[in-house]
Amino acid sequence: MRKQAVYSWGAAIVCFLVLMIVTPAIPQSQQYHDFADKREFLGIPNTLNVVSNFPFLIVGIVGLILCYHGNYFRLSLQGEVWGWTIFFIGVAAVAFGSSYYHLKPNDARLVWDRLPMTIAFTSIMAVFIIERIDAETGTVSIAPLVVAGIITILYWRFFDDLRPYALVQFVPCIAIPVMAILLPPMYTHSAYWLWAAVFYLLAKVEEAEDKVIYRWTHQIVSGHSLKHLCAAMVPVFLIIMLARRTIEPERQSLFRTWHISWMKVKESRLKYNEKASYSGKLEKLKHNAEGQFM
Repeated sequence: MRKQAVYSWGAAIVCFLVLMIVTPAIPQSQQYHDFADKREFLGIPNTLNVVSNFPFLIVGIVGLILCYHGNYFRLSLQGEVWGWTIFFIGVAAVAFGSSYYHLKPNDARLVWDRLPMTIAFTSIMAVFIIERIDAETGTVSIAPLVVAGIITILYWRFFDDLRPYALVQFVPCIAIPVMAILLPPMYTHSAYWLWAAVFYLLAKVEEAEDKVIYRWTHQIVSGHSLKHLCAAMVPVFLIIMLARRTIEPERQSLFRTWHISWMKVKESRLKYNEKASYSGKLEKLKHNAEGQFM
């Protein structure tokens, strides 16, 4: 297992280096800071984009409390405790970093918006490795992944190149749902990972359509404000999962579960069709017999 982990990390590093060589740099567009909703209420610039970050603070604090209050989440591995702690700290910190950025959007403040999000992304990836691949590998990877995420922010800030940051942000969004479907889980209720992924995807769509949504809602709320609310639902689903889950006695992937369910549906349909066909034949024979008797 340790050899496989070394090979996997080696392959990932090689792929990253090749990608950095063959692809052009991606500078930060200054249009990114031009949000649709610039309204000010109670002296707060860009009010809704600022205050819509408040749910991150609530969810992050609740997650942290439940991690340690009587071990409510029943975390059995030290790596899980560390990973989820860092994740919920990152979620709570998003409220401050993102609010600070939206008060006066620019590149310098954007660092503090992206930094806590990156910490949350990388720590949750380590947690997933613990649950789905190997506990020791996942635990050891927590610090390197978080440090690597922080480095991508610094690299973007000093070299104006978003490629490493884009990988850190989007690779977990692809890898986690795929692994959640294909790899057998350690715990029950793993479908909540997919609900979290769906809401994160919805948040990214709302972010991209910021101005369009602002027009559709007749300037009531912008896509970016809704993005904050949807993104805050991601840790909510993970908290629900942590609260409800138990050790999975039969480690069976979601793909396998869905396949078995689909086969049962097909079998039921086949039996129903056979029964309906048999009933139809009997009815036809009865009708023919009655015709001959008449």
